[in-house]
Amino acid sequence: MTTPPAALVNRNKKHFLGIPAPLGYVAGVGRGATGFTTRSDIGPARDANDVSDDRHAPPAAKRTKKQEEEEKEEEEDLNDSNYDEFSGYGGSLFSKDPYDKDDAEADAIYEAIDKRMDEKRKEYREKRLREELERYRQERPKIQQQFSDLKRELVKVSDDEWRNVPEVGDARNKKQRNPRAEKFTPLPDSVLARNLGGESSNAIDPNSGLASMVPGVTTPGMLTPTGDMDLRKIGQARNTLMNVKLSQVSDSVTGQTVVDPKGYLTDLQSMIPTYGGDINDIKKARLLLKSVRETNPNHPPAWIASARLEEVTGKVQAARNLIMKGCEVNPQSEDLWLEAARLNPSDTSKAVIAQAARHIPTSVRIWIKAADLEDETKAKRRVFRKALEHIPNSVRLWKAAVELENPEDARILLSRAVECCPTAVELWLALARLETYENARKVLNKARENIPTDKQIWTTAAKLEEANGNHHMVEKIIERAISSLSSNGVEINREQWLKEGIESEKGGHIHCCRAITKVIIGYGVEPEDQKHTWMEDAENCTNQGAYECARAVYNIALATFPGKKSIWLRAAYLEKNHGTRESLESLLQRAVAHCPKSEVLWLMGAKSKWLAGDVPAARGILSLAFQANPNSEEIWLAAVKLESENKEYERARRLLAKARGSAPTPRVMMKSAKLEWSLNDLDAALTLLDEAIKVFPDYSKLWMMYGQIYEQRNDLNKAFDAYNSGIKKSPDSIPLWILLSRLEEKKGLLTKARSVLEKARLKNPKNDQLWLEAIRVELRAGMKEIANSMMAKALQECPNSGILWAESIFLEPRPQRKTKSVDALKKCEHDPNVLLAVSRLFWSERKANKCREWFQRVLKIDPDLGDAWANWLRFEQLHGTKEKREEIIQRCLAAEPHHGELWCSVSKNIKNVGWNTEQILIAVAKEVPIPI
Repeated sequence: MTTPPAALVNRNKKHFLGIPAPLGYVAGVGRGATGFTTRSDIGPARDANDVSDDRHAPPAAKRTKKQEEEEKEEEEDLNDSNYDEFSGYGGSLFSKDPYDKDDAEADAIYEAIDKRMDEKRKEYREKRLREELERYRQERPKIQQQFSDLKRELVKVSDDEWRNVPEVGDARNKKQRNPRAEKFTPLPDSVLARNLGGESSNAIDPNSGLASMVPGVTTPGMLTPTGDMDLRKIGQARNTLMNVKLSQVSDSVTGQTVVDPKGYLTDLQSMIPTYGGDINDIKKARLLLKSVRETNPNHPPAWIASARLEEVTGKVQAARNLIMKGCEVNPQSEDLWLEAARLNPSDTSKAVIAQAARHIPTSVRIWIKAADLEDETKAKRRVFRKALEHIPNSVRLWKAAVELENPEDARILLSRAVECCPTAVELWLALARLETYENARKVLNKARENIPTDKQIWTTAAKLEEANGNHHMVEKIIERAISSLSSNGVEINREQWLKEGIESEKGGHIHCCRAITKVIIGYGVEPEDQKHTWMEDAENCTNQGAYECARAVYNIALATFPGKKSIWLRAAYLEKNHGTRESLESLLQRAVAHCPKSEVLWLMGAKSKWLAGDVPAARGILSLAFQANPNSEEIWLAAVKLESENKEYERARRLLAKARGSAPTPRVMMKSAKLEWSLNDLDAALTLLDEAIKVFPDYSKLWMMYGQIYEQRNDLNKAFDAYNSGIKKSPDSIPLWILLSRLEEKKGLLTKARSVLEKARLKNPKNDQLWLEAIRVELRAGMKEIANSMMAKALQECPNSGILWAESIFLEPRPQRKTKSVDALKKCEHDPNVLLAVSRLFWSERKANKCREWFQRVLKIDPDLGDAWANWLRFEQLHGTKEKREEIIQRCLAAEPHHGELWCSVSKNIKNVGWNTEQILIAVAKEVPIPI
């Protein structure tokens, strides 16, 4: 059965034929075709030449004012891009008005104001930009900075190690990754035998493989009658070619070369380009400068520029000719003559300068140039003396001439110089230095008469009197200087005079600096500002190393304010740090006479006597202090310490008994118990503690001592009761919680120790010491993972704790410690505990110089941290010298540290009572663990 044709047509017909295209359809869009729009799609448009729609509008004369305004509004562009917040849609408010001179002046004023406001913020903006840039560089250091320490260590690599470094090559290249030896195929012996038939053979078979290695083998003239190439003829042809080339540069008659060596070198020199610019630029510059010279021949810079152009292009002689012609045209220009002297050789320059001196005899620069051109000192002197005949009032010439003379001739020259230049201060002072004492005084008096407005003459006179022992005259001269300068209209600048005093002290003129300070210190200072201003002046002098000036300031301040304890203390600290023991004790005697109620001054005096070994004198000072301050706790305890340190225990006990009767403070009670404890009289100590606890139950140190004594007796239950009772009375005492936790740990009750610390953290939230103790409990128990998790929690609760960050550095594995230290420094940049941990990190990496540098940083921030001194001493004991160790000990004795975990564990140990700072330092250094 066959299908009818109509059915075939219907079955093969596409389903989209005869159906309208969907909206937005573009034919061929899937193959990259784009749609387009024709005029028929959007309708007809108006041609540019068509008549406008307003051709039927009424005449302009008949339009009303309202219509014109409406049309104007329609013409306005109401687009958002045309909108301005200040002027709206219509543009500037004053766009129709002309821009006149007043507008320009107003704009200039506004611009100046804006510029001024910008300058006021400029310093702050630049400072903030620098800080942000520095912070960014610290957070994101470059790779080359991260590896800078490794690069420095490359200096230790030897030459042999450098030579043995293997080549890296290109990892992508398979041949470089797997290099193979080159393969060479040797020539068969049969080929050599065929071509070398005999020992004297001198020909090559052109049909052999060797013939291809010799150029010209196919040349017919080079073949032998047998068809082979003759090697002998090749050598003869080469010699013939060489002879031809040599004959071109030689004389066939004499056999000598015709090449001129000197001329040849000259030609080579002329071929070397001395100017790298374009030759056209040189020609243009020449034409321009020539035009300038011809237009204005009396303009010296044009001649100088022309000469320098020729010099740059290598035509030195043309430059000399030009500059000499310029000198002829302008004989009064010293610049031209000096340029001519520079361009000419030495001998010619002397003649040029001599000619210049004849034309311009009053030019100082020409005479100095003439002296510079002379080689001998005698000739230079002659030139300067000739110059001074023409220019006697030139200070520069006199100074240059004096420098070349011996002292006697210089004095004679200066005598004449001050007559010719009476206003030159330097010449007067130089003459005064060369004269005797009597003549120097006369010279300085004449100088003051001629120059009454210069302070340097007065200060020189004061220094002269001091140098000759007339100390009483120094202050009079300075006082007269201030009054004389003021009467002559000179402004007395207080800062400059103080600076002059500091310079005088550095020059060794002590009396002069004291006199200047004494006279000028109160000048221009209001009475209500005196104390504050003088303290700033004294501190500034101390910072600059001018200790005599600072003493003078303090003496004046103390004479004005004798009852101010703060001034006495500052003066005492100055003497303690930069003076002698005698000066300190003398000052403190005056201080306690004016401030008898100041305990610190009495104690400083007693300590100075005690350190000098004069114990009776220290007792005498303390007895006087008792009379002035009968109920002072500090003075009682200082007296007790003096006696106990000198092993006078009975006297110390009597003093403490008196103190408990007259001033029963908790510290006095604690010191009493501690004295008995240190003497191993535990029963007496417990009795005293029982009495003290009844009176002062809130004083936590009493409970701590109570528990520690029972721990020493191994009575752990009573110790537990003591700590527990103390915590109930003083729940905010962190050491008590830690002691209780350690007691539980000592019993072996780790869980109870943890619970104690957890309870302590609930009572005292955000306390880093409790977190640190909890972490160390886990570490001592071997639970490092728990310790790490607790450290994370601790840092979340106390993100700025230095002791926690310091501990966290060494909790990390060795490769991660450096990264952790960077994080710690970002959080606690100036914390001494973090800096000490970084120092120990460098110690573990055996970077000695870095380690010492960071120890210095720690002690600069906190010299009272005893652990830092002990760590540094331990490091130097292992890696340093004896001198360095002695230096650290002396610096530590001067700093007298009192804080630090290890330091306090040794210094407050009852067995070490009475130890001095050096003994404690050495003992703590032994306890310092070596970082690994």
